[in-house]
Amino acid sequence: MSTGGSRSASITRRALLAGTAATAGAALLGTLPEAISGQDPSQAPSPAVPPDPTKVPGLPTSATSPRSPFEQPARTPTGQLTGASLSPLQELSGTITPTDLHFERHHNGVAMIDPAGYRLLVHGLVDRPTVFTLEDLKRLPSVTRIHFLECSGNGRTAYRAPRQDLTPQLIDGLTSNAEWTGVRLTTLFAEVGVAPRATWILAEGGDAAVLSRSIPLEKALDDALIVYAQNGEPLRPAAGYPARLLLPGWEGNANIKWLRRLELIAQPNMSRDETSKYTDPLPDGTARQFSFVMDPKSIITRPAYPARLDRGQWMQVSGIAWSGRGKIARVDLSTDGGRSWAAAELQEPVLPKAHTRFTWMWRWSGDPATLMSRATDETGALQPTLAEFRQRRGPGTDYHYNYIRAWVVERDGRVVYGVDL
Repeated sequence: MSTGGSRSASITRRALLAGTAATAGAALLGTLPEAISGQDPSQAPSPAVPPDPTKVPGLPTSATSPRSPFEQPARTPTGQLTGASLSPLQELSGTITPTDLHFERHHNGVAMIDPAGYRLLVHGLVDRPTVFTLEDLKRLPSVTRIHFLECSGNGRTAYRAPRQDLTPQLIDGLTSNAEWTGVRLTTLFAEVGVAPRATWILAEGGDAAVLSRSIPLEKALDDALIVYAQNGEPLRPAAGYPARLLLPGWEGNANIKWLRRLELIAQPNMSRDETSKYTDPLPDGTARQFSFVMDPKSIITRPAYPARLDRGQWMQVSGIAWSGRGKIARVDLSTDGGRSWAAAELQEPVLPKAHTRFTWMWRWSGDPATLMSRATDETGALQPTLAEFRQRRGPGTDYHYNYIRAWVVERDGRVVYGVDL
C-alpha cells in the first residue's frame, strides 16, 4: 500500500515504544500524587476520585457494578417509542456487546410482561396444539450460542444522507453481538408434531404493535431458537423479555421479540410487516421480498470520526466483520481507497453468524489516506463497493446496506467518514 503509509516497514518494539513514549509519560504523571506531579490543585480530580487511591479505602460491594465514571458509553438516540437506538461500536472492544448497549428497535415501545403470566402458543398445522409457559421452556434441553443481530435498515443514514461527521455508531450501530441461551425450535416441534403440509411459520409478538413475520419452516428446522437469556442473564425487556425468537444471521425484524404465538401454516401470511414494510424496491421497478439473510459486511471502528492521527506513529486499525451466511473467512484492508489490499488478522474466536474482530498495524505517513475494509465469508460472498451496490440495488433501496465503508485521513490527521467513496 503506497498512499498514507504502509505495513511493509518492520514493526519493532523499539519503534512502538518510541512512538508512544511522550503519551505514556504524560499518562503516568497524571496518576501520581499532586506533590510529585506538580498538578494544579484547581485541576484535581473530582471528590469521588481520590488523587492517590493507594491512600484511601476503596468502594464497598454493590448490588450491580457501575462503570468507571471515566467510561460512559451510551446508545443514541434515546426516547424512541417507534424507532431505533444505536450501539456505540467505536467504544467497544472484542466482539460481545454489553447487554445494556445492545441496539434497540421498537415498533410501539418496550412491552412489559410478567413472566408468571407469559404464554407461548404453538398451533396451526400441528398434531398437538400446545401452550408453553416460561418454566416449560426452561425445563427443555437448552443451548447457548453466540450470534449477531442486525436491523435490516442498518446503514440507511450513511447511504441516504452521508456526512463527514458520522461515527461508526451512527453508520452501523444497529448491529450487536451477544451470547444467547434458549431452546431449539425443533425441540418444541417434537412436542407438538408438525403436519406434512406445514412449510411456513407465522411468528407473532406480544407488544403493542403485535408485529408478525412469516418464517420458512426450513430455517426453523436449521438453527432457530426460542431464547430467554442474553449474556448470562434473563433477557432485558428491550430485548424481548421473557422470550423471543432468534434466527441466526437473518434480518432483525424477523427475530420476533416478546414472542407469544407460532402458527404453522402452508404459505407465507403476507402480514402488514412483510408487505408494506421490509420489502426492498429495486432499479427495475420490482421489489425483493423475504430477503432474510444478512450479507457479508465490515466496518473499521478505530480510527474513525472524530479521531485525529499523529504523523509517523504506529497504531492498530480495528473493526468488526459479520455475515448471515456463516463464518467470516477473510477481511482485507486498504489505505489507498481500494487500489491495493492486504489481509487483516482475524481475532479468535471466529464463529458462524457472529461478529469477528479484525486488526491490522499501520503507520500513517502524513499523506492523505483512505481506509477501507472488505469482508469475505466462507461461502465466497464478498462485500461490494459502494458503486457496485448502487448499480445492483439503486438509490431507492431501503434495506441490507452492506457496501464497503471508507474513512478519510486528511493532511492534518483528522479522520472523517468517506462520503461517496
